[in-house]
Parts: sequence; C-alpha cells; structure tokens
Amino acid sequence: MSKTVATAPPGMSAIDAEVTAAFAEGGPLARLLPGYLERPQQLAMALAVAHAIHAQGRLVAEAGTGTGKTFSYLVPALLYGGKVIVSTGTKTLQDQLFERDLPFVRDALRSPATIALLKGRANYLCLHHLERTSHEDRLPSREDSRYLPRIVRWAHATERGDRAELGDVPENASIWPLVTSTRDNCLGSNCGHFRECFVMQARKDALEADVVVVNHHLFFADVMLRDEGLAELLPACNTAILDEAHQLPDTATMFFGEQTTAGQLAELARDAEVAARTSLSDVPGLPDAASDIAPAIRRLRLAAGDLPGKLPRDAALSREGFATALDDLAAAVDRVATELAHFAERSEDLASVASRAHDASRRLARWRDAADAPDEDGERWIRWLDVTPGGFQMHASPLSVANLFRRQLDATARAWIFTSATLAVAGDFSHYTRELGLDDATTGTWESPFDYGTQALLYVPRGLPEPNSAAHTDAVIDAALPVLAASRGRAFLLFTTLRALAQARERLAAELPAIGVHGPLLVQGEGSKTELLERFRRAGNAVLLGSASFWEGVDVAGDALSVVVIDKLPFAPPDDPLLAARLKQLKDDGGNPFRAWQLPLAAIALKQGAGRLIRTETDRGVLVIGDPRLTDKPYGKTLWRSLPPMKRTREIADVRDFFGVGDQ
Repeated sequence: MSKTVATAPPGMSAIDAEVTAAFAEGGPLARLLPGYLERPQQLAMALAVAHAIHAQGRLVAEAGTGTGKTFSYLVPALLYGGKVIVSTGTKTLQDQLFERDLPFVRDALRSPATIALLKGRANYLCLHHLERTSHEDRLPSREDSRYLPRIVRWAHATERGDRAELGDVPENASIWPLVTSTRDNCLGSNCGHFRECFVMQARKDALEADVVVVNHHLFFADVMLRDEGLAELLPACNTAILDEAHQLPDTATMFFGEQTTAGQLAELARDAEVAARTSLSDVPGLPDAASDIAPAIRRLRLAAGDLPGKLPRDAALSREGFATALDDLAAAVDRVATELAHFAERSEDLASVASRAHDASRRLARWRDAADAPDEDGERWIRWLDVTPGGFQMHASPLSVANLFRRQLDATARAWIFTSATLAVAGDFSHYTRELGLDDATTGTWESPFDYGTQALLYVPRGLPEPNSAAHTDAVIDAALPVLAASRGRAFLLFTTLRALAQARERLAAELPAIGVHGPLLVQGEGSKTELLERFRRAGNAVLLGSASFWEGVDVAGDALSVVVIDKLPFAPPDDPLLAARLKQLKDDGGNPFRAWQLPLAAIALKQGAGRLIRTETDRGVLVIGDPRLTDKPYGKTLWRSLPPMKRTREIADVRDFFGVGDQ
C-alpha cells in the first residue's frame, strides 16, 4: 500500500508528522468532512495506534464516546498497516465501516487500498442446498413454500449471494438454514457448484483486498480452523484491529470451547431423514434410525426441566430421567452414524451427514463422561447445560482463555490493536489484559471530549430497597416516574432481568399517561431491535424498556433519548456455572473473586449501559441508577468512578432543574 511520507518537523518522527497532518485543521479529513473538529484525544490515540503498527506491538486502547476512535485506527491502518483485518462485534458497525467510514478515510488520504466485507457463511446463499431444497417434496412451513420461489429468482440475478440483498424474505425465516451452508454440511471442493460458490468468491475477494472487515465470530472461527490445521478462512495479515473488544473474552470462550445444541442435532436429524427418503431409500434400517433422533431431542429437553436456566453438568445429570434421556439421544445419533458410514461413499452429501453424526455422537459422549480435570495442556474446563425455552445447549468451556489466546498472538508477527469505550475499570486494564493473556500489551485511555459536567447528571434516588428485595422493581418505577414526567418520556429503562422488565411494562402502560407522558411505550420482544429503535427515534417522546441487548451497540443521538434508567448494578448471576467455577478457581488460588472478577465485569457492563445516554457534543441527559449499593457499599465508589465525570445528585429537584421544569 503506497503512501506519501510527510516531512517531519524537528523533534517529530515521520510517522508522527504524517498522522498529525491527517487530523489537522485543513488536513485531508477536514477537507472532506463538513464541520470537522480537531480532537486532541483522537490524534493521541491515532499516534499510539500508528506506533503499535510500526513496531508490530500490542495496544489496548480505551476511547470514550465521541473520541472518534474509528478514524483513530483507520487512518494509521491505511497509512502503515499493510494487509489489515478489522473485526467488530456487531453487524451494524461492520456495515458502517465497509460502506461509510473506510471509503471516506481512503478517499481523504487518497489511498489505493482495496477493501472487502466478509461475513459468515450463513449469510451467503448456497447453490447446492438451494437445489436440494427445491427438489424436496415438503418444507417446514407454508411461509417457506412462499419464500422459496423468491430465493430461486434472486439466485439467478445476484452477484454476491448475500442474503441481506433479499429484503422481502425475513432474516429469521426458517427457509434460510435450508438454502445456506454450515461448516459441517459444506461439501467444499467436491461440490458441483464450487466454481460459482458465493462463499468462495467472498473469500477470494478478501484474500486479494488490503483491508478486510469481519466480525468477531468469523475472526475466531478462523483462529480455530488454523488451530485444527485446516485452510485459513481469512488472509494472513500484518495488522489485526479488534473494535468493540470488550466482547472478545466471551467470544473467545465460546470458540475455544465446544457446543452441542438441540438445533444442530435437529438439523442433523432432518438431513438424515432426507437421505433415508431419497438416496438411501433402499436401506431398510435407516428411516427408523433417522426418525428416532427428533423424539430423543424432545425427551432430553423435557428431562432438563420446565424452567430455562444454566446448570453444571453434574446437576443436570442428577435430574430425574436426564441421564437416561441423554444416553438414548447419544444412542440414536450413534445408530445413524453407524448406518450412514456403510454408504458414505455413494455421495458427498452422505459422507458429510455421516461425518456430522459421528462427530455429534463423540461430543455427546465427551460431555457426559469427560472429567473436569486439566487437559494435557494444563487447561481446566467446565461442562454445563443451558436450557432455553425451546431447546438446550451443552457446553464445554475453558475456565480461562488467556493461554489459548496468547498462543494465537505469539503464532505470527503482526500488530494487534484492541479498542472499545469500555475496557478499563477506573483506568485499570488489569482485568481485561489478564483475561486475554495481554500482560505485556501497551495500554492507553483517551477520555471523551464531551463536557459531561454540564451535559449529564447522575441521579441515585434515596430510600430504595435492596436490589434482591421483592419491592425493588416497584420502588425503581416509583422513583423513575417523576424523572419521566420531567423529561416528557424520551427514555430507555434498562433491566437486568426479563421479569423486572415485564413488571415495569405492566405499571408504565397504566401510569405514563397520568404523568403527562403520551409517547409510545416500546418493549423489547414486541418487535425487532431495529424496528423498535427506528420507532423510538421517529417518535421523539417514546419510552423503551429493554434488557441485555439494549445495553450496548445502540446509538440514539439527539433529544429523543434524554434519560437512561438502570434498575440494578449489572453483576453477573453467581449461579452461572462457568462464572461459579472461575470464582472458585480464583478463591482456591488465594485471590479475591469479587474484587478480581465480579466487580470489574460489573463496572464494564455499567459503563456500556450508561454509554447510551450522551452520543454527541450537544446531547443532554440524566442517568438514573436504582441500586442503593452504588452509594451504600464501599465498592460503589469504584463503580461510579468508572463512569463518565457527570455531576451527581440524590435529589429529584436537581433532575427537574436539569430539564428546566422546576417543582411540579
């Protein structure tokens, strides 16, 4: 990637001079961006990124809201990064980078860099599976029968095969898994449509591009593929930039672990039944074997209990009937694997289904029988069950991903940039760096340029009951109502449990009109997240109730959002099996589990929720935290010091004054 090297003033390196010139008033960014403002924090972060890239170092960078961190890493990436992978946590930011930010910075710098967007294979139409599904004599639903002809017509016209192009087939339609591929059921180079494969074309474009935009799931899928000695999904790169990096520990835990889900097994059962009806209709035992899997899945789900939740393996196995149901499911899957193995050579499809059945059988056996002792590499694992309303997920998770991730860092010489608005706790990065094995990384914090002292107010109401009290949710609503009256709605109310959210919905639906708030009441689950946010912005006076999915990655600028209410400090539930095992390990090692793990995680989550409030230099708003522990407990100081430096109050009169309404 070519570039023009600026002449460095005395005492300034060429890199510093060039990056500084890019961000200067009258520089290339300013010439293309109306209303461009120089931000010292943005430049300082960009210089740190540039030097980390030059030295092939590791930088952990926390940049407050409004810093402009995207430009802070894109400018040095295009100037010095060589072959760059930018990984994000959300599809929204991925699309924004590819469609808007990267083209803008490239044009401003007059860079010849080529860019590519690479999504997971489930986002691309699979011509083989489309052909197979088109010849099926039955589909799961009437809607699928309506959608299939649309997909067939689109298949003849599309160049990229990205299902996002087909807006009239819903994203969650059950037809999509039937016409896309997974890593398990892809036939690879043995597929008759390999030359026209949309996934392969997208990967080819990524291999040839200078900058590739992916998401964390795809990034870690590639890490695991390389670990297993298979072909690389992403090109080798000189620079890896991981935005929204606070999500990485959870994503890494999932990908370094192993999951067997009801959905995977149901898909296997469906494919085995298709094989039994079509290419293996002459095999007498296969139809019965294939049809045994689906009932066995249902029996295991019933044995797991009525209530959704997470259980350690031993607790799950001790439930009445669970071990027997698991054995029956494993036997059903194993029988299909055995039957199919005899005929796998007949076709690539059969070989693929046989291999998947064999792998599923082995995973089920490992989950049931493997000890939670350290493996040959000294890593400790925990096996647990996640029971959902419609299914289950059987997990085997590493207690720590630090060593596993560190091996990936050390495997290649490249620059690594980790950035987010929420990585440190009161300026301390030790929890984050310890989680990912980044102990030798350079760290940096750049505060938001927003004037939180005048733009925002932190309100902690007096007299609230303890958060585990049955009266707590009602008390939070009682405290929030006068705030909502003062702000005339325009609020997010974020809850740590769905039960509290439902309780709040019932009360607010009845009581908001009585306090003069006549905007719509929007509730998570009563529409897609995108639809709810669009309605919220359009209304200008709405109240939105949400839980975990609205705590991050949500951007509502302007007056439409002027209040964020958080019902409780977001401590992770201690009965989570993986968390409980990690806390026990810390305690056994002589550490303080609360200080070393639970408090930092809560601080980072609280910063994410609070970060929804102020998104631009002109936003104003009130953050309400309905948890007395913030003021009553010694650790509360650590939590509020991790928040932006807004004014604090315990008085509702100050909230009314902030909104200019006085006493009511």
